[in-house]
Amino acid sequence: MQATAYTYDPETRSGSVLLDDGTPLEFGADAFDAGGLRLLRPGQRVRIETETGSGGPRITLVTLQTF
Repeated sequence: MQATAYTYDPETRSGSVLLDDGTPLEFGADAFDAGGLRLLRPGQRVRIETETGSGGPRITLVTLQTF
């Protein structure tokens, strides 16, 4: 799934993305680290993977979108 980086905190390595329909989803350091990224800037297109749990979708991977 694709999204746009919305926020990113380099101290905690967590942030949020906006899905293409405008829905915000937060991600934690574990999802950021799984993608192997070092930095993320707001506005960058990213690829995310999610899993659905009792609290709704949870991002498990954030990486840069490549074509």
